[in-house]
Amino acid sequence: MDHATFLNKNVFNDLSNHNTGLDDATAHYFTETDFATVLERVAHYGIGVYHIETFLDGKPFETMTHEASNKKITDSKWYKRAYLTLKSKQAGLVYTATYKVSNKLLAR
Repeated sequence: MDHATFLNKNVFNDLSNHNTGLDDATAHYFTETDFATVLERVAHYGIGVYHIETFLDGKPFETMTHEASNKKITDSKWYKRAYLTLKSKQAGLVYTATYKVSNKLLAR
């Protein structure tokens, strides 16, 4: 199984992709509520999150990275805190992230 297939099957299933030509056609964009679900699933599987990007009305709003928080990509504390910070700054954001799925998970 490849990276994208794993994410689509196990993390993004049942959620609406709000990619309306914002950026990369393969990227998945989620509402605040759906992104919270994504982060729960990511934490469950131990998937790493490199950075979280937000958009407001189709325009970039803010990006947060694991490097800025001095945390490992698999440390759920960094991305949960980043999500809460972004959520409190502005309502109505659309969220996307880049993920690292381990080879061990892909081999399942």
